[in-house]
Amino acid sequence: MLRRCLSYRPPVTIRKSLKKATTVRWIQTAGHIEDDAPHQIPPQLNYGHLVDNAATIEKNMQLRKYESDIVHKVKQLYSVRETILDKKQRLTQERDETNKLIRSAKNKDERQQFIDRGRQYKEQLRTLEEELSNVESDMSAHALLIPNDTHPDAPIGPEENAHVLKIVGKQRLEDGLVDHLTLAEKLDLVDFGQAAKVSGSKFYYLKNNGAWLEMALIQYAMQKATEHGFGAVITPDVVRASIAYGCGFQPRKTEASQIYDVTTASMVNTSAPKLCLTGTAEIPLAGMFAEKMLKEESLPQRVVGFGRAFRAEAGHGSAEERGLYRVHQFSKVELFAVTTPAQSDGLLEELRKLQEDIFTELGLCFRVLDMPTEELGASAYRKYDIEAWMPGRRSWGEISSTSNCTDYQTRRLDIRYLSSQFKEQVGPKDVRVPWHIKEKWVNFCHTLNGTAIAVPRVIIALLETFQRPDGTVEIPEVLRKWIPGQPKVLS
Repeated sequence: MLRRCLSYRPPVTIRKSLKKATTVRWIQTAGHIEDDAPHQIPPQLNYGHLVDNAATIEKNMQLRKYESDIVHKVKQLYSVRETILDKKQRLTQERDETNKLIRSAKNKDERQQFIDRGRQYKEQLRTLEEELSNVESDMSAHALLIPNDTHPDAPIGPEENAHVLKIVGKQRLEDGLVDHLTLAEKLDLVDFGQAAKVSGSKFYYLKNNGAWLEMALIQYAMQKATEHGFGAVITPDVVRASIAYGCGFQPRKTEASQIYDVTTASMVNTSAPKLCLTGTAEIPLAGMFAEKMLKEESLPQRVVGFGRAFRAEAGHGSAEERGLYRVHQFSKVELFAVTTPAQSDGLLEELRKLQEDIFTELGLCFRVLDMPTEELGASAYRKYDIEAWMPGRRSWGEISSTSNCTDYQTRRLDIRYLSSQFKEQVGPKDVRVPWHIKEKWVNFCHTLNGTAIAVPRVIIALLETFQRPDGTVEIPEVLRKWIPGQPKVLS
């Protein structure tokens, strides 16, 4: 019977539909996300700044454990580009002068000489255009690998150099405490075994009150953020790879990407844009503002998004990472903001305060860390992590982070704002004026992001923090109204 099942051949209609199936695969390449240049939003990088500050940028890249030779390659290519532009300008002038001579030629032979010379200039200019395009493409590819600047107060070095800014709550240290997986399996909240059969390792089912606990955390976080002025958004879980890349989600040269690529049969051998699963709702939330010019008066803009996060990272297989701690798919509520440069530092503290309020109301013991240079992703100018005390693991575990990305993402996604002075000096935003006049009042926005709730990690902290000697778990009061029957205890 097993052999018959394995050799079963579906009907023609089903076979045809299978040919159109979608493939999801893990991109594991050293370097950045696969090239998707035709569909990439043209990045608006400040090459002059990179070249003029190459020494400072090199030091910053070294402190962040990036290969600093990249900035010198950009500087070299920029010099080549300037040489080509100078030559192009000179040849263009000579071609224009030749065109004048063609019109003023005294006879047919003289005119033909000038025409032949003009053709030579045309061919030389065409060759220069190709060289310029190649150099600019290479320069852009290297410049996009340069990480953001770093806040001067950020600690320097590896993770252990993080500054502990505060500790909230009291750690449970008594003997006899068990980890979340023991509790969750006893209370019938999770099923890893069946999920492994269905999806593979590091996937899971949340069931019974485990499912309701996830829904309660999502509802609570969404409502809490909305009360603080964030607009609610349900985000798509599939995005163009170019948007993810524009947000800074590319590994260092020596690292493998942990993004799931999505490919359909209709996309193979076509110029269709590459797609991927979102690693965080930050990506589609940033994409909401891509290629937009906002009014300064409308900033800051705050949104809170719910979506699924997909991470191909497998972890180290250690006992500390078992259960829900490191998984391939999880639900996440993300805070996101677009600001002016003057507003972003203050907004970062606002995001951190909201996160602290959430975890305080949940009754968790947690600490806030100012993260050091080697722990900053490509886009982060400054980053705070929040770690909860997880008594069953007898260690701290990251449950949230928040970052100020300054103009790193907005230059790659073309998110700008029109200064309020434009209205005072020229007129309304939509007034028709030449771009060379309007652009004087146009600046790049800043973006910030922060995790309100990463569901699995918070479930770990809740189960281990509120466990009782009899194996039951007390439910935080703020979550009870979202669970049917409003129970006080998981039993």
